[in-house]
Amino acid sequence: MRPGLAFIFGSILAVALAGPASAQDREVPYWATIRDSARQLNMRVGPSADYPISWVYKRPGLPVKVLRVHESWRLVQDPAGSKGWVASRLLSPERGAIVTGGRPVAMRDGPGPGAAVKWFVAAGVVGKLRECNAGRCRFIVGAQDGWVEQKRLWGAAEL
Repeated sequence: MRPGLAFIFGSILAVALAGPASAQDREVPYWATIRDSARQLNMRVGPSADYPISWVYKRPGLPVKVLRVHESWRLVQDPAGSKGWVASRLLSPERGAIVTGGRPVAMRDGPGPGAAVKWFVAAGVVGKLRECNAGRCRFIVGAQDGWVEQKRLWGAAEL
């Protein structure tokens, strides 16, 4: 391989490999979710596998708020307010949310308050979060896609 091509190839490879790591190296606080590929995520009392596990999560897509960064560990807060350290490789930068409150919330076919109700989403349902407009957010749960009140979605607040 010619020296110029080797440099270009090496630069492209370095950028490609740096992508996943840099996705979690952002200014805190920020939102993240438990990776879909994570069978379980252990929350620990400190930033190392040597610390005891305080909680085990088995819910891919669950939103968390990242509060601190320490090497490859993230101090996170879950929707219930529990805080602990998790391995950054088990987090995704994709935004997600969980429906809060005791009663189901209307999912509408548009962001306006007068938009038709498509169905209701129960508290505790986790989904993917997209854009938010005027107090409503586009929320995707499986094949269902609609707009939900932003105040009923933990993970939808601006940080």
